[in-house]
Amino acid sequence: MAVMEKELPIGLTDRISRLPKRRLALLFLLPVLAVLLVYLASLGFLFQYSFRTFVPGSLQIGGFTWANYWKILDPLYLGYLMDTFRLSAYTTIFTLILGYPVAYALARSQSRPFSSIVLILTVVPFFTGVIVRTYSWMLMLGSSGFLNALLLRLGLISEPIEMMFTETAVIIGLVQYSLPVMILLLAAAISHIDVAYEKSAQSLGANPLQTFLRVTLPLSLPGIISGSIVIFAWTLSAFPTPQMLGGGKVKMIAISIYEQAIETANYPFGAALALFMLVLTLLVMGGLQWALNRPGRGNGHG
Repeated sequence: MAVMEKELPIGLTDRISRLPKRRLALLFLLPVLAVLLVYLASLGFLFQYSFRTFVPGSLQIGGFTWANYWKILDPLYLGYLMDTFRLSAYTTIFTLILGYPVAYALARSQSRPFSSIVLILTVVPFFTGVIVRTYSWMLMLGSSGFLNALLLRLGLISEPIEMMFTETAVIIGLVQYSLPVMILLLAAAISHIDVAYEKSAQSLGANPLQTFLRVTLPLSLPGIISGSIVIFAWTLSAFPTPQMLGGGKVKMIAISIYEQAIETANYPFGAALALFMLVLTLLVMGGLQWALNRPGRGNGHG
């Protein structure tokens, strides 16, 4: 009996699965290579612009010069750099202090509904843009905002407190912006700590506080350092929050780069500042990472 066999069309998935492993790996690497190429090209342009002369009143750039990097050593810009590192350090510390208890509760809670609620509350801010979140803080911290109105109504203050356009407002905004990331990183680190260590400490007579201080906290140190590195590096380049809550009175280096590149069209100096900050950030991250993995430190979890 003649059987009419109709060849089924080969789908795209089948064709991909039949490719040799090397070609398949290359296929998946192509998007990564494309993004890397664009990134390196933009860095190359930035590097080239940072060594060119600024021509006032023109979008054209002049010849080679070292002046842009010498200009960074001006006390004005060194002050911006110091302020940036100081505010980032404060943000990292406060984010860690506020985030650790939440992360601990998220990782150690035996109640699934409670963990789900904490996780949802943690990730909800990711669904709102940084502009929206910062604007909400403007409404909260303004002279006629919610916080001042509440304190006035309670009789705790006689006149509104100036909170907007201060370093305090910027730190509050940056902490709120960074907190979800710190919580998730810490929760991942704590959840990898074997509870058997804590139970062993308690069986030897340690109370809950001693167990936390002598077992849980040291074992979560790699997660603490990793989270601190991420938040510190992240806030070093923060722009919308310092710009909106600082109101031009609190200068971080990203704001200075924006002013040079956009407002004064001094692209060469803006490029020099950006590259200088990038190298400085990489050095800080590398130094902290070396401190984490230096010889003599045991490998921890996280």
